Formats: sequence, structure tokens, C-alpha cells
Amino acid sequence: MNDATGADVERLFSLRGRTALVTGASSGLGRHFAAVLHAAGATVILAARRVDRIEAEAARLGERAHAIRMDVTDERAIADAFDRLAQSHAPIDVVVNNAGVSGSNLMLQMETGEWDGVVDVNLRGPFLVAREAARRLVAAGAPGSIVNVASILGLRVAPAVAPYMASKAGLIHLTRAMAYEFARYAIRVNALCPGYFETEMNAEFLASDYGRATIKRVPQRRVGELRDLTGPLLLLTSDAGAFMTGSALVVDGGHAINSL
Repeated sequence: MNDATGADVERLFSLRGRTALVTGASSGLGRHFAAVLHAAGATVILAARRVDRIEAEAARLGERAHAIRMDVTDERAIADAFDRLAQSHAPIDVVVNNAGVSGSNLMLQMETGEWDGVVDVNLRGPFLVAREAARRLVAAGAPGSIVNVASILGLRVAPAVAPYMASKAGLIHLTRAMAYEFARYAIRVNALCPGYFETEMNAEFLASDYGRATIKRVPQRRVGELRDLTGPLLLLTSDAGAFMTGSALVVDGGHAINSL
């Protein structure tokens, strides 16, 4: 077996010729993921409900970046969005299911609607988007890669975020089920499980006393920087991860292995 050359490595991680959809791309991790895939050569579709934000980001990225409104809890709207994209783009062959919400409440005080709202976005949403993408890939006879953005809180527990934890744990297992069923169609499905990265969704928590104490329990003693997710995302979306499916890739500074 010949040693890999620089060109070989570059080709492995390249996404030239791919068309990628990133949900929840209006801020935080999703906006970063879209920029990474675009830099790797993909045509990127930024999807979110806040159209003004994704249009501005698509304009910033420039050529090969486009925005489309998508509510991941609306099955009909997802199909309509894919129909519109099919009119002007190649089939979506990379999907990053990033849209998510958290909430913060103890279960004894939690209303049923709060539970439903979190689980609807974080678990049902990725199922709907991945199913729509996979159906179209199968019909086209095309391979693909789906990355479901889970969390280390799908692997461990914390107070006051029960629906978030349950939905992310469910998403990790849903990823495995998808990987098993879709493998015969050359569609890979993996989960990316970030630890604590400061975003709009958790900035207030990380600034709290409990948040600061949580950071101290991370073996690397810091929150993640967005660039820490660049390599893992490219691994899962590109040919570099061609033999990976059903994996839950943890990127958390060692937090998940700390039992404290």
C-alpha cells in the first residue's frame, strides 16, 4: 500500500461537487458548519426560520451559498423546500441536522408544551429532514452523508434540561437506526456530539455560577472553540469518513469521560 500524498489527503476531505444543507444555520454552530462546508468546496444551502440572518450569511459567503426558509417541525414545508431546491440545485447529498432548542426548567415545574416543543425540534425535526433527503437520494441512486448534531448531554445528565437530554439521546440512537437502514443505499449517517461551546443558546448558562463550575469539570478546563468542530465535521461529511456510519463522535475536551 502506497503512503498517502498531500494531494490524496486534500481530495479525501474535499467537498467539491457536493451540495450540502445545514439546518439551524442562522447562528452559532450551524453558521460555522455552513462556512466550513463552503470552504471545503460544497455548494451550501443555509436553512433556518430567521431568513434575514441566513440571507446575510449566504451573501457573506458568496458564490455557492444560498438561503432557504425551513421550519424543521413542518413536514410539508420541508418537502416544499426540497422541491424548490431541486429546481436549481443538484440533489442534496450532505445534510447537517443542526437545528435545535434547549429550554431550562425542572421537570416538576415543566409544562407539557415545553417538553413537546424541545423534542419536536431536536428529534422529530432531524427525522423529517433526513427522511426527505434520503428518499430523494435513493430515488436518484446517489450516495450521501447525514450528520445529526447531538450533544454530550445525550450521553450524560445535567439538571433542568430533561427534554434536551432525552431528545439528544434519542437522536444518537436514531442515528444508529438510520445508519443501519440506509447503508444499503450508500448513505452514511453519523452523530456529532459537541460538549460545551459558547453560542447564543447557552451563553447565559455558561456565565452563571453553575456554568462556570461545569467548565471546571471539563478535563481541558475550557469550553470549545468553533474551530474545534471543523475537522470532525469534515471527517463525517467527506470521503475521509467513508467507512464511518452509525458513529457518535464526541468533541468535548474530555467532559464525557469525567464522572464528576
